[in-house]
Amino acid sequence: MAVAAVLVATGLTVALPAEAQSRRAPAASASVAASSGAPARYSVVRDVNFAQTMPSASGTLVLFVSGEDDLAARGLDAATVDAIKTGLTGARYTYGARKNISLYGVAGWDRIYVQGLSANATGADMQTAGTIAGRALMSDPATLTVAAKGQSNDTVSEIVTGLGIGQYRVDFYNTTTSRPVTGAVTVITDSVEAQSHYRGRGAAIVEAMNWTRNISNEPANVVYPDVFAARTREAFAGIPGVTIEVLDGAAMERLGMGAILGVGRGSVRPPAIVAVRYRGVQTDAPVALVGKGITFDSGGISIKPSANMGNMKMDMSGAAGVVGAVLALAKAGAPVDVVAVAAVAENMPDGNAIRPGDVLTAMNGKTIEIGSTDAEGRLVLADAIAWADTTYNPSAIIDVATLTGSVGGALGPDYAGLFSRHDALAAQVVAAGKASGEQVWQLPMNPAYGSRISSPIADYRNGGEPGPGAGLGAEFIGEFVRPETPWAHIDMANMAYGGGNDVKPAGSAGWSVRLLERLVRDFQPVVKEKGTGGH
Repeated sequence: MAVAAVLVATGLTVALPAEAQSRRAPAASASVAASSGAPARYSVVRDVNFAQTMPSASGTLVLFVSGEDDLAARGLDAATVDAIKTGLTGARYTYGARKNISLYGVAGWDRIYVQGLSANATGADMQTAGTIAGRALMSDPATLTVAAKGQSNDTVSEIVTGLGIGQYRVDFYNTTTSRPVTGAVTVITDSVEAQSHYRGRGAAIVEAMNWTRNISNEPANVVYPDVFAARTREAFAGIPGVTIEVLDGAAMERLGMGAILGVGRGSVRPPAIVAVRYRGVQTDAPVALVGKGITFDSGGISIKPSANMGNMKMDMSGAAGVVGAVLALAKAGAPVDVVAVAAVAENMPDGNAIRPGDVLTAMNGKTIEIGSTDAEGRLVLADAIAWADTTYNPSAIIDVATLTGSVGGALGPDYAGLFSRHDALAAQVVAAGKASGEQVWQLPMNPAYGSRISSPIADYRNGGEPGPGAGLGAEFIGEFVRPETPWAHIDMANMAYGGGNDVKPAGSAGWSVRLLERLVRDFQPVVKEKGTGGH
């Protein structure tokens, strides 16, 4: 196998790309120094402790309740319960999902924060409630006491996981923002197993979500393919069972990866494929998660409008998400075999860039006419998927990408688009979405789409024509997977980033980490046969 370096998660080093291939990137500006190390200004998650006895009233008391009766079940004394009821009644508070209120100076507490739950809340609903509370309290300097007696280990873990996710801040380059030093979280529960329950999974999800958001939110003059690879190595350093493989430009040339190399031709920063395998169990067929990693997408020669182009620093959200999902699984020591393959490149329009009408040859020998250089995501995925399929002989491939604007027109801000020829795998993805709260909606793969991506001069055309853009993108990507390999494509262009709300700040949502983590944990092997579903 031609690679730049094979790395084990200790003593990590990587060979630089061959000079003839690299056209090395210039130094970043002094105002924002490029570094593979995580800046100290990134969000810091509050320490989390567990106890079985309520402390004396001090700081902020946090309650998650679906109705008035829940107040007495949280381990509070009768006088405190009565005082809270009086305050909520006076404020005309109504319980329910996403409804919250703060009471100040009640029962000796500086603040009592009440977060509503629906009566039939799922685990995902509990985590969302925790996330909303984390957002509301992220600037509260006080120690947080979460009264959680009467709630199950699963519920407590989901709530505390949500609290950690909700504390994330995106303003890490704002030098005028004064952030308060926040106190720890103490969770009061009657279960002696609650702490190990959370440490065994939830804490790793919080860390992985933060990593995914951080690298996605970084500007493109700080994070580009080489830095993505370096930050990945740092994130996994010392974790047992992890190996990291990096393909540089020279290695990809030898493998014939003309599609991803074509995308990267217009940039002084060469592309890379970063593969992270975590073996919590030994198998011969890992689940392969493949992510689109365009660290900046100008559109290339088919240049994008200037409005909102800055968000294209987050066009690598698929790559960040698949690496983040494996980080969550590896940090938790999950008993799974999984590999994340990140196809990382920068799509720029210099004199060496590919043009509409050019023809590229992918790793599997198939030829691609360029209809639009702004349909670059499917090009980098074509080589990455073909390589993952032949290198790992995976039990399934799930690719994740901010691929098309059309998926948002179809599904709005509530679901990512799911495409698959293998109904049994698609059903597992849908189930994982519901369990994690990162939901998908399956869209059709019409056999007629094949003729829509054909080219008169090459095997395929990568885009540029009107029509069902998300479906045509999926059809194109599917041509680079062996027909018998169970495969699903998730187009999350409408979910990966956006404006702030009660669940997330502006910027990256870290979307797909929880979905993929759940999918891999629960994965059941699918029979390898030519897929016929999804129509």
